[in-house]
Amino acid sequence: MAAFLRGSRAVLHRSNRHVQLTLVSCRSMASKTPVGFIGLGNMGTPMAKNLLKNGYPVIATDAFPESCKELQDSGAQILDSPAEVAEKADRIITMLPSSPNVIDVYTGANGILKKVKKGTLLIDSSTIDPVVSKEMAVAAEKMGAVFMDAPVSGGVGAASLAKLTFMVGGVEEEFNAAQELLTCMGANVVYCGQVGAGQAAKICNNMLLAIGMIGTAETMNLGIRLGLDPKLLVKILNMSSGRCWSSDSYNPVPGVMEGVPSANNYQGGFGATLMAKDLGFAQSAATHTRTPIPLGSLAHQIFRTMCAGGYANKDFSSVFQFLREEEGQ
Repeated sequence: MAAFLRGSRAVLHRSNRHVQLTLVSCRSMASKTPVGFIGLGNMGTPMAKNLLKNGYPVIATDAFPESCKELQDSGAQILDSPAEVAEKADRIITMLPSSPNVIDVYTGANGILKKVKKGTLLIDSSTIDPVVSKEMAVAAEKMGAVFMDAPVSGGVGAASLAKLTFMVGGVEEEFNAAQELLTCMGANVVYCGQVGAGQAAKICNNMLLAIGMIGTAETMNLGIRLGLDPKLLVKILNMSSGRCWSSDSYNPVPGVMEGVPSANNYQGGFGATLMAKDLGFAQSAATHTRTPIPLGSLAHQIFRTMCAGGYANKDFSSVFQFLREEEGQ
């Protein structure tokens, strides 16, 4: 399939085994067909807002009614359950915290699959065990629906700015239909393979992210202990070979960078408990595939210890604060 032009946003799509660069404008593809959205947390709310901004009527729900108010004020229709959303929308996106949440939202008593219509496209952007994604795909297929996994990278800031990266797994013939929605919420949409492949890519990414954040936190702490000004050290790191996303875009040291969780007592962002969960998936996958991940395993241990020590609800960059406390500082 030849590359085609639709507007001005660059995204990736796969066709005939080749990844192609396609220019896509979400606004030009805006449809009056409603889109269901389930899961209105720190990530889900800005993602759903971007669908509204691009002309899609949104029908949404969340397990916590108070989480729905912000999106309702932006123009979304709020319903009481995933099953009700499935009755009214034939394209549904879910953004949920964990595998058990996904299983309940899809297959529970008031789940999507209780009322799903044949031909409905189901896109799950949660980060969960790839095995669960495959199970949901089988359950959806039995009901005549199509399930794709599409976990994201980029965090709350990227979600707000529609600059997320989506890693998509599922039937390749359905990718373009999913891409139409996902490009309204992200800058990059990459087809990774069959169902579960998106989750596999996300698990690998987050393992590297965790290792990199711990390394940045350790480096910054050592520099401070050696008498270096942290802002000067960051400047040097970011013009040198040690530069990484955790140093130049999401620095863990309070007072070094504005607009990141470390500047707000580690509130918001990506919770340490979620990072521990994703590292658990990486550990399980490594065990299953007999892959050595010594640093990944250590990172998992560190974040689990953090969560047990009162950091569960803080952003994962609070590993800097955790290391300082471990020293008694």
